[in-house]
Amino acid sequence: MMNRLHEGARITHPRHGQGEVVFGRGETAVARFSHGLEEVRTSELVLVVDLASAISKGDVSPVELTRLRAQAAAIRSVNDAWGVFSRSRISLLPHQLWVCHKALRQWPVRLLIADDVGMGKTVEAGLILWPLLAKGAIKRLLVLTPAKLVEQWQLRLRQMFDIRLAIYTADADTPRTDFWNTQDRVVASLPTLKADNNGRHDRLLSAPEWDMVIVDEAHHLNADENGAKTLGLQLLESMQELGKITSCILFTGTPHRGKDYGFWSLMSLLDRNLFSPKKSNSTMLTELPRFLIRNAKQKATDMSGKRLFQPVKQYPETFEYTPEETAFYSLMSSFVLAGKAYASSLSKTQRGQVILVLIALQKLASSSVAAVRSALETRQARLIGTANQYRNELAHETDDPSSDELEHALWEWSRSDRQGKILLMENEAEHLSDLIAAAHAVKVETRIQRVIEIIETRFPGRSVLLFTEYKRTQALLMSALIAHFGDDCVGFINGDNRLDGVVFADGRTLSKSALREDVCDAFNAGEIRFLISTEAGGEGIDLQEHCSALIHVDLPWNPMRLHQRVGRLNRYGQTQSVEVVSLRNPHTVESMIWEKLEEKLGNIMLALGSAMDEPEDLLQLVLGMATPGFFNELFAGAAEVPTERLAEWFDEHTHTFGGVSAIDTVKSLVGHAQSFDLSGLKDVPPLDLPDLLPFFQSMLEHNARRPKLEGGLLSFKTPDKWINHPAIKREYKNMSFDRKSDSGGEGGLLGVGHPLVTRALEQADQLESVLSYVNGLETPLLLLLASDRVTDGGAHVRISAIGVVQDDGGHKVLRDWEVLQLLNQLDGSRSNPDTGGAEATEMKRWVDEAKHVAESHLATFDLPFSVPMLRELLLIWPLKSPSS
Repeated sequence: MMNRLHEGARITHPRHGQGEVVFGRGETAVARFSHGLEEVRTSELVLVVDLASAISKGDVSPVELTRLRAQAAAIRSVNDAWGVFSRSRISLLPHQLWVCHKALRQWPVRLLIADDVGMGKTVEAGLILWPLLAKGAIKRLLVLTPAKLVEQWQLRLRQMFDIRLAIYTADADTPRTDFWNTQDRVVASLPTLKADNNGRHDRLLSAPEWDMVIVDEAHHLNADENGAKTLGLQLLESMQELGKITSCILFTGTPHRGKDYGFWSLMSLLDRNLFSPKKSNSTMLTELPRFLIRNAKQKATDMSGKRLFQPVKQYPETFEYTPEETAFYSLMSSFVLAGKAYASSLSKTQRGQVILVLIALQKLASSSVAAVRSALETRQARLIGTANQYRNELAHETDDPSSDELEHALWEWSRSDRQGKILLMENEAEHLSDLIAAAHAVKVETRIQRVIEIIETRFPGRSVLLFTEYKRTQALLMSALIAHFGDDCVGFINGDNRLDGVVFADGRTLSKSALREDVCDAFNAGEIRFLISTEAGGEGIDLQEHCSALIHVDLPWNPMRLHQRVGRLNRYGQTQSVEVVSLRNPHTVESMIWEKLEEKLGNIMLALGSAMDEPEDLLQLVLGMATPGFFNELFAGAAEVPTERLAEWFDEHTHTFGGVSAIDTVKSLVGHAQSFDLSGLKDVPPLDLPDLLPFFQSMLEHNARRPKLEGGLLSFKTPDKWINHPAIKREYKNMSFDRKSDSGGEGGLLGVGHPLVTRALEQADQLESVLSYVNGLETPLLLLLASDRVTDGGAHVRISAIGVVQDDGGHKVLRDWEVLQLLNQLDGSRSNPDTGGAEATEMKRWVDEAKHVAESHLATFDLPFSVPMLRELLLIWPLKSPSS
């Protein structure tokens, strides 16, 4: 054996599989396997017949064996590079496969993915994770998300990819439970985890390192020039410094928040040596494209190149207040202005608290009279000392006190001033009585009436998604819809899954409870026509299956929320142009500011578009660059400005928003990001799970099984050689390679990573067939494997399959997916003619020429190898010799 273990000899090892000898060392030998170099005992190695020897000796194998081995090599190559055979339950899109391909070219993976909303970030995450999990590159996985998206991440990764994550809870993380050492795949709320309570961080930081950490909404990891860092950023930095993160993927649609310091602090999580807020921007920008991916909706296509997203149609609609509403609105404005004037005489702490509460009341009033009246009545009850039981009710007028600084101010105020001792103004109780009386005089809210009119005239018979910021407005609108369309026409989503004060058709006023997942399912199925959501539904839900109409019942003060709302409908799977109605009273200050703001945003988009070859919708990036509180300050401050000065005041207060520096930053960000477009479609493998069926079915037949295929569903008895895993059963029925198949019963989806497919690939890899003849093949097929001579290159992709065939008297090089398509069409009949003499010489000449051609084409394949090398794996030769 030792004398025969020359450099380049093909061998097989009982644990490491097939490989190639680098050099022998007597009792041991250094060999290269798919995972890297190993030094092993020479006695454990078995020589494998290589192609040159098989040709010389005429060692021909049945073509079905050679084809199976070739199919297995091509399948592994395609999936390792693209993840196209992942067991996703939804159809995969070119840009998603492209993101997966870019990620899998490196190990460790270090990326910031900043796709537009609705492009499928969870799918992209699953596509990246599945090949790495299937190969064992990832054993420990941690996903960090906003609190309200934890269950969604767990559900979607399980349903779409069968990736199962344990949800982190504070109760489960104690010194006794040893949570972080016993759970290898976890999804956790970053807001929960970042708080170092009860030794939480010590336990996390002392646990084994994570092979992959994914952070959703990563823009919350922020820092400023003064040295202040968010707790989330501090936690991630601590994990990095202690070597607890091998690979890291950050997802955010707004990576740059207007300050270079914060952006480069975020990028430093991916590579501290290349990125730092203290380094030169120009130096870091040259490195940025390797780490930043951004895909825009305008460029997203399906596999045929058809654009996936149509432009959103905007329809502004107006309404007029009744005299009673006008009187209340005027009185409310005076109340807010008087309160702000009074606050100037208070201490700094009390002044800030009162101002924020007044602004919050102002926001409530801009939604509906009902919304602000409830808050005013609660405040009045406090003042007269008869409502201690209301304690936090004022805060509960909003859905999530941590979601917005103004709502948070209400919550903090109600907690610290339970006895109502901090007044909003002198004689507050008297002013409150006048306001509440004016509110009760409003018997009909024209905003709600106008919504009903719009539904009946613009969206007759159609499903409609409606958004409002507050639950009182939500209940008011739900009652109106019930009155017009019946009790079962409408569902709701808010932060606590409960809605009080709903009036039913029979006059009863009741509370309703519903889980958001159930309501979403009913709406998507068309079982309810209307869905009213607060901002709790602005993120993390998909509602495009049965609806393309949206009404903004009220307008939030942050335009980013409008963008997120529309993203619930304008996402993959939407077959219609999304139509959006924005409702406003043109005589209010809020409406005037919105008009100015829309004009400003339009000009910014024009400035950006004129500087780009293919203008994109960059609104999300621009809005993300606004400083925290900018829009709140804009809308709140406008209430104090006389109408005739409003335009001038607006220009003064928005001159830095979307200015030259911001436009330059956005252009630089987009210009230094990798992105997918139509030109890249030719590189995306046009394959899907059904392309695995010919290989899998043939492997069953190779093991003397007779699979039954009916209606695309496969039933079979498991080969004995595959039953070496507790997850593998002896018999399967109704298994499918169709992502859209709903076989029911015990059927399941097969793909790379499923134990059965894993066993089939492993068995095919062990086949020693390297040379076969075949009927029905017009050209020889040489299959080569490309790998990297550099063993520490860091690429996840270790081997790529490349094919060469005869083409018009020359040679044509095939990509791995083209090889698989050819093999799947190959006639399985075979013959074993005399292989001696001239034909062997012809074969060797043809193989040498084909390999030379493949080597000359390596650069065009953009393989992730530093020093690529090729070796012959096998040859399938037609019975009719190719022309010279």
